[in-house]
Amino acid sequence: MQAKLHRWAAADPGRRFDDLFNLVHDPATLIGAFDRVAGNRGAQTPGVDGRTVADVEDQVGTPGFLNDLRASLKDGSFRPLPVRERLIPKPGGSGKVRRLGIPTVTDRVVQAALKLVLEPIFEADFEPVSFGFRPNRRAQDAIAEIHYYGTRGYRWVLDADIEACFDRIEHVALMDRVRLRIKDKRVLALVKAFLKAGVLTELGDQRDTTTGTPQGGILSPVLANIALSVLDEHVMASWKPGGTMSTEGKRAYRRRKGSPTWRLVRYADDFVVLVHGTEGDTEAMREQVGEVLAPMGLRLSPEKTRVRHLSDGVDFLGFHIRWRRKRGSDKWFVYTFIGDRPIRSLKTKVRALTHRQSQLSLEYVIVRLNQILRGWSNYFKHAVAKDRFTALQHFVWQRLIRMLQTRHRWGWNDIRRRYTTRNGRWLPITAADGTALFDMASVTVTRYRWRGNTIPNRWTTPRTA
Repeated sequence: MQAKLHRWAAADPGRRFDDLFNLVHDPATLIGAFDRVAGNRGAQTPGVDGRTVADVEDQVGTPGFLNDLRASLKDGSFRPLPVRERLIPKPGGSGKVRRLGIPTVTDRVVQAALKLVLEPIFEADFEPVSFGFRPNRRAQDAIAEIHYYGTRGYRWVLDADIEACFDRIEHVALMDRVRLRIKDKRVLALVKAFLKAGVLTELGDQRDTTTGTPQGGILSPVLANIALSVLDEHVMASWKPGGTMSTEGKRAYRRRKGSPTWRLVRYADDFVVLVHGTEGDTEAMREQVGEVLAPMGLRLSPEKTRVRHLSDGVDFLGFHIRWRRKRGSDKWFVYTFIGDRPIRSLKTKVRALTHRQSQLSLEYVIVRLNQILRGWSNYFKHAVAKDRFTALQHFVWQRLIRMLQTRHRWGWNDIRRRYTTRNGRWLPITAADGTALFDMASVTVTRYRWRGNTIPNRWTTPRTA
């Protein structure tokens, strides 16, 4: 079903789809949607009704729950409940918070069903420069894109930040974008109902939602990408076939005539515009971007949006990308490093687990550390990271050793007796159940392969570059 929707959407860019509501409440769609909701990490997080996925399965059973939900969708009695608001501190110690909206299990299943139907249609329209919350795309693709074009002369960067993007998207403008592809009034009404569902704050007050789509909803990333695709289409219009930057020859001709070329790289609401030109050309792009976002109810943050040269470095998605001279030579290259903020965040997590007075069992501490270290190193293993991994592994080891010294009143000789061989080689710190501390320094560091326009989605074969 999804493959057909995607194929039809790609074949006819102007097609508006009708009669999609039957697909939304189709039993197979609802079963697939429920499986996705039950498999998410937030399955045991309740909404305003206090029910989790486990409660639904225990009280009414999955078949009965889905039958009741399908009946309410078909007869039009389904109404989404307000989302439960949670305020999560933003990383970096800024003191600011991110507003998360937690829908009920019922609403999550309907949103997942809507996503199954809408995503393959809109994926046919999304530009290849968008990487966030899309099938088979990841943050490393966005970093590889910046590295690729930065190496080829795109050295001026508009490092942009949208103020409270998910909270300020204009509903009317967003629904107009959705209507460009969707004609079924029942599907449109369902999407609008989720946008207008309201919020139950942490203090118990109910607040109407006149703008925005709450972070935390399954449908929200798709709707945010639909809204921000207006930026992708504007900035990348010249790259379309027949455009003034559609081929390398045309781009080179523009640069010979003194005109700039540019490239957008976007991951959800985080994006940069790479410019092969001057600082003035990049400032002009800043004005254009602001004008394009305004009709969607969005604006760039004056404090966080900056024009930078790649030689000064740019932080994006936790990475620090910089054009610099290779040590011991006169050649300059674009390097991808690990940013300072993720390192501080990792150390904070490690310190919280390895406090000297901690009463947590060694087994639990090592398991949690291994989860954190494996995930963190897997994300950053494509950067220039070998020295960082080694230094951080030493930091973790020291924290754990000091915790054990305090807990058991061990001296240094006790540590060496337990964690070295007869030849003086260090052994990994191991819990009583045999769980050993993960060695992040052993992670292989490799360059991430730039995939460009060859990234396939779930419903098509890879396109040629």
